[in-house]
Amino acid sequence: MTRETSIAQASDLIEVDLGPGARGYFTTRGQQGGSVPSGGEGGAEPQSERGDAVGAYGGWNLALHVGDNPRRVHEHRCRLEELLGLRQGQHLAWMNQVHSSVVAVAQAERTPTADALVLDVRETRAPAGCCVLVADCVPLLLASEDGSLVAAVHAGRRGMLDGIVPATIQTLRRAGAASANLWAAVGPAICGACYEIPEHMRTLSAQREPACASRTSWGSAGLDVVSGVVAQLERAGVGHIGVGRWCTYEDRRFYSYRRDGITGRLAGVAVPR
Repeated sequence: MTRETSIAQASDLIEVDLGPGARGYFTTRGQQGGSVPSGGEGGAEPQSERGDAVGAYGGWNLALHVGDNPRRVHEHRCRLEELLGLRQGQHLAWMNQVHSSVVAVAQAERTPTADALVLDVRETRAPAGCCVLVADCVPLLLASEDGSLVAAVHAGRRGMLDGIVPATIQTLRRAGAASANLWAAVGPAICGACYEIPEHMRTLSAQREPACASRTSWGSAGLDVVSGVVAQLERAGVGHIGVGRWCTYEDRRFYSYRRDGITGRLAGVAVPR
């Protein structure tokens, strides 16, 4: 079934339904993220060292690869772990995203190059949760009914068309999950009415995933990556699909690369209960 996700905490974390065995969250730019100290004894660091804390990266940026001050980003990641109630020594797993269809195993203190992380709590030294970073692309969270398996997926245009969603589901199946018992949450992303692309790209994309073809609100060729992801989830037989109808381009609670160019990234987080 497909239904809208619910908001549990409106300021910094949006909680979504990942079933009885896992917790799912999407971050916003936050009300407190911008106030995290940038470091430097007795005041702010020089602009060149700290990044633009009140401009492009203003708020709760969680990405290390966008030019923000790494110390500030690490503080934000620590704050995220605190808000999730993780115990000392428990940490989230991240990945180096490259718009691929590569699925990696989530491991503590490792950052694989991939566009999906699968966490198996039955593995030794499994991390406390797994994360995906976006600023218009689709963040997708998945969990098995018992929470023994969770996944975080980065589904941009290329990744969606190249099959990152079915590749992740296949990895979960091989690990013992049944599609009908999977829970999926689709997070904030640019909508099909705002994502303008060339006409030829729309045609080629629709040949690979018909559900993603769209028109912008001003009538030009568009791409609806969310609809493409949902169609792939449905074809794979995923039993529980929650879709958040937030457009990152229109809603300034979220980072948007299309709107702002240089900007931060929000996170999707899947945590086994």
